[in-house]
Parts: sequence; structure tokens; C-alpha cells
Amino acid sequence: MRIQTTVVFASVFLLAACDKGGPPPEHAQPVEAPEQAQPAPQGSNDPTSPLNFQGKIAKRYEDSVEWWPPTYTPAPDKAPNVVLILLDDTGFAQLGSFGGLIETPNIDSLAEGGLRYNNFHTTALCSPSRASIMAGRNPHSIGLGSHSLTAMGFPGYNAIIPDDAKSVAKIMELNGYVNYALGKWDHTPLYEVSQAGPFKRWPSGEGFQHYYGFMAADADQYRTVMFEDHAPVEPWKEKGKDYHNSTDLADKAIDYITGHMSTAPKDRPFMVFFAPGGMHSPHQAPKEYIRKYRGKFNMGWDEARELILERQKLLGVIPQDTELTSRPEVIPAWDSLNPKEKKLYARQMEVFAAQLEHLDMEIGRIIATLERIGQLDNTIIMVTSDNGASGEGGLAGTFNETYVLNGRQTPFDANWKRYETWGDRNSYPHYHAGWAMAGNTPFRYFKQSVHRGGIQDALIVHWPNGIEGKGEIRDQYHHISDIAPTLLDVIGLEVPNEIDGVKQRPMDGVSMRYSFNDADAPNAKKVQYYEMFGNRSVWADGWKAVTLHGKRMPWELNAVYPFEDDEWELYHLDEDFSGAKNLADQHPEKLAELQQLFEEQAEKYNVYPLYDDMIARIGKQQDRLFKGMTEFTFYAPGATRIAEKASPPIKGRSHTIETVLDITGKERGVIVACGGFTGGYTMFIKNRRVYYDYNFLDGVHYIMKSPPLKKGEVKVTFKFTHAGNFAGTGELFVNDEKVGEVDMPQTHNATFSLSEPFDVGIDNGTPVSSLYPDHNPYQGGTLDKVIFRLLD
Repeated sequence: MRIQTTVVFASVFLLAACDKGGPPPEHAQPVEAPEQAQPAPQGSNDPTSPLNFQGKIAKRYEDSVEWWPPTYTPAPDKAPNVVLILLDDTGFAQLGSFGGLIETPNIDSLAEGGLRYNNFHTTALCSPSRASIMAGRNPHSIGLGSHSLTAMGFPGYNAIIPDDAKSVAKIMELNGYVNYALGKWDHTPLYEVSQAGPFKRWPSGEGFQHYYGFMAADADQYRTVMFEDHAPVEPWKEKGKDYHNSTDLADKAIDYITGHMSTAPKDRPFMVFFAPGGMHSPHQAPKEYIRKYRGKFNMGWDEARELILERQKLLGVIPQDTELTSRPEVIPAWDSLNPKEKKLYARQMEVFAAQLEHLDMEIGRIIATLERIGQLDNTIIMVTSDNGASGEGGLAGTFNETYVLNGRQTPFDANWKRYETWGDRNSYPHYHAGWAMAGNTPFRYFKQSVHRGGIQDALIVHWPNGIEGKGEIRDQYHHISDIAPTLLDVIGLEVPNEIDGVKQRPMDGVSMRYSFNDADAPNAKKVQYYEMFGNRSVWADGWKAVTLHGKRMPWELNAVYPFEDDEWELYHLDEDFSGAKNLADQHPEKLAELQQLFEEQAEKYNVYPLYDDMIARIGKQQDRLFKGMTEFTFYAPGATRIAEKASPPIKGRSHTIETVLDITGKERGVIVACGGFTGGYTMFIKNRRVYYDYNFLDGVHYIMKSPPLKKGEVKVTFKFTHAGNFAGTGELFVNDEKVGEVDMPQTHNATFSLSEPFDVGIDNGTPVSSLYPDHNPYQGGTLDKVIFRLLD
């Protein structure tokens, strides 16, 4: 028996060595296969299959020849590392190297050592840009014509990227790269963000072997709801008030890079996709950074635009004859504001600037790491944003961005009360749209629009081993779908005919590499269309036709307009860089030509149908997901970190929440919670009483509490009776006896937040109620399950 055991152990040891793709121990040195080694048998496409063995097998080891199957495909010779940095909601004019008034020395150093593209464009929104940068295809052609939260059941909008359009990361994974994604992902439908998946549309399904980030559209920088690969994590719980997500992501990126270079063979380069939450709302920054910018924006957004325009011309990032577009009528002149308004709005910009400089510092640590380990020259680094600066804060800014997500504007007085805490861990703010206008200088409008302010972004490319120029400007017209083809070109790869047995279609984008060392090269791109929430545009040969659907501003999510009333504008961008002169009346034939071209592009890339009711689109996802279900059961302790869109669809519906507890008198903590301090609901036990707290946009709380609970089995029920228009009455019952009632004249009509989860037995992320601390796990007793029932 002992001899048999020893033999089995040796076999396992040798198999383990084979699994690692390396040789066995030193005492069993492999022998080089002679030329006459038996040919590989036919019948398998798997190089690791025994059918493809290319050594020699005899009865005795001495007469046999070892052969080791390849365990990965090496990258092409001299393939560089890749670091792709995708900022969020960062306008063309907000980086220092593009004329901005914020200090970004580390990003600027990449511009000084590489190239700046001043004619680069995105999709006007986060989800579509993030899908397009990976797929190398136009957003509607891969199901991401708008945000994944506003998905519709049509090919251009279902948020399901087709299997025939696999990402550049997937192609790189199949060709030797180890890929690391960090930060915001945001184009996976949130109803798939749970332990049940499916994971095909997570980073792991798109070619990233490692992921550390958040799946939602934004994240609280101090209490971030994160995932590591598929596992939910909340690293801020250990670091407490010292935690900031930008620092955490940079730390992890450095860990990934240094760990990779310590262990990977030379023919296995890395790609790091670094997508921080900055500069999306919430704008949150360390206090020392906020203090630095005190008083720096007292000049207001109008003068800031003039200063930025002057700096841009001095830097050469815009033509010298560029005109500043007129301020949109809806944005007030800074001089028309009263002192109180000026003070608050200046503070809003101070916090934004502080966060961007802090993020730049963290990016600098990643750059310094590449330099320290000798990989900076051999790494192509690309820095851009997903869209222009965001005007979603509206005409007063907001201390809580969830207002706009529910079609509301934040009252000035509600913002003013938060002046002192603006940007700290107890705020979730967004600046006034006037500052977004300044951040998009010299262009018109904001994120969501397909005028240049919404889609024209800074692009920096740094690659010492492949780019000869330093600090040069490139003006070729390009789009975010061109990033993936550029990376393939740089690496020396092509889109394969098949991936996982599915025939792949060509990428829509074109490589930009032709322009790296030829500033005067003509545009490789000939046509580019745009569509976002009904805003439409097309560019071709230096001309652009564009319409702002219904003249709708980005904070007006509940506005619906007839498409046939839209007015189209025409710009000759080759001669009018900023798009300041509308030539529609002078050249109607050119406008008609481009409108027809848009129709052709729209048909080709699945742009239709157009539908502009954003609140309805956000609200429909849960109804579609649950297909008429009326009862939902969630078991403790596993029902945690479930996306809001995968939780019971209770908004605007009569419903009950019920649980049965065996009370001992020691119980405390959360029974169920959904949302966070920006809005949501929670049921919990405190001081032997059960509470229900509905947090309406962090401004109003509807709270009920019971008398002290008696020991023994207790049934607790909350009931909401909907009276119409998202108003109603809440009632609290203990053992079917009513113990509380509250009028609820306003409740959410779309979403509690973009990132906060649904949990049973704990409140992950930020707390829904101010009546308990962070997390507040259920303890002191046993929590079995919570049942939701829809009553209408």
C-alpha cells in the first residue's frame, strides 16, 4: 500500500508540473525532441490534447522523448504594455495641458512627452463610450446606443454586446496579454450584477483576467461598493475615514503592475484599463485639496471661459482664430448672480478641481511605478474621457445627484445648507451646469448633447518607443471606437475570423497609428455619426450637421418632445473649430446631404427607434425583468449586494415587506435595506423597536417605529398603499396590529441611486437612515428571510 501511495503522489507531482507549463523537477531533465520525432496525430484543435503530442513515447523512459504543449499563445515580438486611462465626465478644457485652470501635472507630463489629439470624440455618455472603447465599434451596433440603465428591447439599445463583436481585451487575452481592469465598468446591465451573473458581460467575459472596481455608473468615493473579480468587497470598511477610492484604485493598479512584472514571462505583456470614478458625481476630495482651491474660481464661469480660451491658444491646442461659442441662454451670466449664489457655485467648482488634482496625483503614482521598473518607454499610455463635462447638476448644482435621476431640480436653499460640507463623505454633489460649460471651452453644451461640448474630448498618447515627437499636437478627426483598432495595430494583431466559435465582424473604428509620426497625414476617418437620447449628428469631410432634440438640457430627464420639430444646424468645422457659426441657412443643400447621410448611418448601425422618455426607460427595466412576478423571497445571510434593478419593483406600487423574527430582546440591526444616504428605504431594529425609514432624496424621511417588541415569535409587516403619482400611505404592523402610519406624498419614480445595493441583514455602502451607523448588520438573533409582495 505504501508503494502504491508513493506512485500516485509522484504522478500528481508530475501532472502539477505539466499544468504549470514548465519542466518537471531537476532530476527529470527533458530531452530535446529529435527531428524524427513522431508527427502530431490529427483530430484535435487543442494543442494540449494527447492527440497532438509531438514527443516520443516508448515503454521505457530512457527511450522516450518529452514534449511540452504550449499553455498560452505568446504576444507578438516587441508588443508593448498598454495603460488605458479613461476619465469620467472630464471636459476638453479641464486638463492643464488643454488649457484648463486645474493643476494636473502628471497627466500633463504625458502630453509633454507624447501627443495631444485636439479633434478626438466620444459618444456623449458613459456606457456607450466604455463599450465602444473596448469593442472598437459604434455604440448602437453593439447594443449600447444609450446607457445600460435605459436599455430597450431593440438591437441598438438592449445593452447586450453581441458575441460577434468581442473586445480588444479579448483578442489581446488570446494573444499572450494579461489584462487588468480597474474602476468603473458601467455597461453591464445592472440586473446581471449579482452572484448569479451571468458574467459574460462582466470584465471577465470581455477578456480581463483580473478586475477590481465598481459595476455602476458612479461610486461614493469614501464608501465605495466594489467587486474584486466576481466577489463583492468593501475595502473602505478596514480603512475607515482615511479611504478614498482614487487612492485605492491606484494602489491596486501598482500592485497589479509590479506583481505582473515580477512573475510573467517576457512574452506576456500587460494591459491596465484604469477607469476611476473621477470626475463623475459625487465630487468628493480630501480637505487639504479643497482648501488649496479656496477662492480660485471666484471669477465665475464666464471669465473662466475667456481665460481658458487664451490658454488654449497659447498652448496651440486650438486654432488661433477659434471663436468662443455663445453662452446658452439657459445658463445665467455670472454677473447676474447674487453674492450667496456666487459663493456656493464657486465652492462647487473648488471641490471639482480638488478632486481632479487629487486624481492626477494618484495617476502620477502609476506613471512613477512604470518608470521605476523600467517599463515607461515600452508602455503605450492613452488618456481620455468618456464624454464632455456634465451639466447634469442643473441650474443650482446639487448636493444629491439623485434629484436629477428622478427628473427633479435641487432647490438652492437645500444646497446652501450643505455649503460647509460640500465634497466631504456626507455629501453626494454635482456642480452647476455653468461650470460644465466652462469645462467644455470653446464648445457649446454638455455631456448627453452631440454638439462638440458633449462629444469632443482631450486625448493624450504617450509611447516613447513608438512615437518620435514630444509635446506635439495632432488634429486628425477620430472617435473613441478608433482606440481598439489602434491598439491592435500597435501590437501587431488583427481581429480574428472567429472567437469561441463565433465569426467576428470587422471593427467600425480605424487605427490612429498612421498619425503618430506624421502630423500632416490626412484623416483616415471619413464619416462618423452620433445619437444620444434623440440628439443626432453626423460628421463627414469637415462638415457637421447636428440637432439638439427638443432643445432639451441634460438635467431635464423627464422632458419629451416630438422629433419632427427638431431644428438641424450646420457647421464647417474645418474652418470653424468650435462650431460657433451655424451655416444651415446659407447652405441648405449641404445640410440636406448630411441629413440623408445620417439616415443611412442610422439604418446601418441600428440607431432606430428613437425614444426620449428617460424616466420611463429607467423604470421599465425591473418590470421587464420580473415578468409579472408578485412575490419575492430573500434569504439571510446571502441576499446582499444585489443591484437595485434586480430588487423588487416597488416604486409607485402598493406592496408589503414582511419577516418573522424570534425575538429575544438582544436583536439590533438592519432587516432589509435598499439604496443609501442619497435615497432608499430600510427596516431595522433599534432599542427593541422595529423601524421603517423611507429616505426621499436625503431631504425628507418618512419614519415609523413600533413599541418595544415582546419576546417570542413576532411578524413584522410594512405596507405601502399607492394613491397614484408615486404618493401613498405607509403602515407598520406587528403581529398584524397596526403600530404606525405615515403619509408619503413623494417617493422615487425612477431610482434610489446609481450604485447603492439591496441587502438583507445589513446595509452595505452608505446608510439609508441616519438613525444607525454604517453597515449596521443584524445581530443578537436569527434573521431567516424577508418576503416582498406586490399588491397591484
